[in-house]
Amino acid sequence: MTQNSHLILAPYACSDATSRGQLHNENPPSHRTLYQRDRDRIIHSAAFRRLEYKTQVFVNHEGDLFRTRLTHSIEVAQIGRSIARELQLNEDLTEAIALSHDLGHTPFGHAGQTALNKCMKEYGGFEHNLQSLRIVDSLEERYADFKGINLTFESREGILKHCSVKNAKLLGELGQRFLNNTQPSLEAQLTNLADEIAYSNHDIDDGLRYGLLSFDEMMEATLFRQQYEYVVKKYPDQNKRILTHEIIRRMISHMVVDLIENSKKNILSANPQSPDDVRNHDKPLIAFSDELQQQATELKQFMFKTLYRHYRVHRMSIKASQTITALFDVFIKDLRILPPEAQQHCRSLFEKEGDNGNIRGVADYIAGMTDRFAIVEYERIFNPRQLSMINLIP
Repeated sequence: MTQNSHLILAPYACSDATSRGQLHNENPPSHRTLYQRDRDRIIHSAAFRRLEYKTQVFVNHEGDLFRTRLTHSIEVAQIGRSIARELQLNEDLTEAIALSHDLGHTPFGHAGQTALNKCMKEYGGFEHNLQSLRIVDSLEERYADFKGINLTFESREGILKHCSVKNAKLLGELGQRFLNNTQPSLEAQLTNLADEIAYSNHDIDDGLRYGLLSFDEMMEATLFRQQYEYVVKKYPDQNKRILTHEIIRRMISHMVVDLIENSKKNILSANPQSPDDVRNHDKPLIAFSDELQQQATELKQFMFKTLYRHYRVHRMSIKASQTITALFDVFIKDLRILPPEAQQHCRSLFEKEGDNGNIRGVADYIAGMTDRFAIVEYERIFNPRQLSMINLIP
């Protein structure tokens, strides 16, 4: 075991001693680990603050209690740290990955990403994992010595969950695992599944709260039905709000316990002695049991069919897509519509990449918008009643 601040880590956990470093050389932090500094830089970034007003499933102004990208990221971090502690992995790295994994999301959730990706089809596409990496590597401007926030390789590795072969070839060491079919760190693996646990359960919670899902419908999903039957039997006289909370928290606990127990078995069998042993294994070691994985897949399929395709969600998605597409089209036709800082960003990219740089700059600007800012920007540009100079001032 190795000592990492107050934590006792397993030999296969990431630590300062095994870190592959940063893009830009820096002195090591005082009184913090490298991964604590990563986490702190993420929390202080502008992109992290903007997550408060970015959609998870429901547009944030639909109600004060619905999840946003920010609250979702905090929930992923909480679940991830609990799992990491039990597996003797690096909690600080896990938290850093969890808090940064959605930094690159567009406004309006997946509908916004789909729309922006379609707009960018001829210019390299758009994918939020790559945009998150782009943010921490170059778009955040806070430090005099470098662009971005200069995270460690291990945090950046965890952010990049998916990547095409074409893009992987452009990423150097960070893209090698997608070319060589190797694995990321255990901290990255567990954060990926903590993300799944969080969004699956909390989307159910929001769907029930918003009236888009019902208990009767949810009985189709085995994971929900099992906990529902237990809770209703134990608390027959409770109201729907309490019952929902009891069911959701038990579903989360059930999935977390299964993930921990099955991952312990996998780690024991593989017997990795270093983070690189983990990376060179032929498959992920952090995984649900076969039974739980089957139930989790069933739940995702149910949610896709019932919630994510619900007509009220679809209406929001259509409006979101139209907003993103209209903004993209008008910006690339006339960059002078953009605010001065965004124009300068496009000019900088144009000098390096030509016309594609301009267009990538527009995508950066749109992706950085919150839901409400995108709506306001759309109104400023397209609503004739917004023609007064007062309303043109950002």
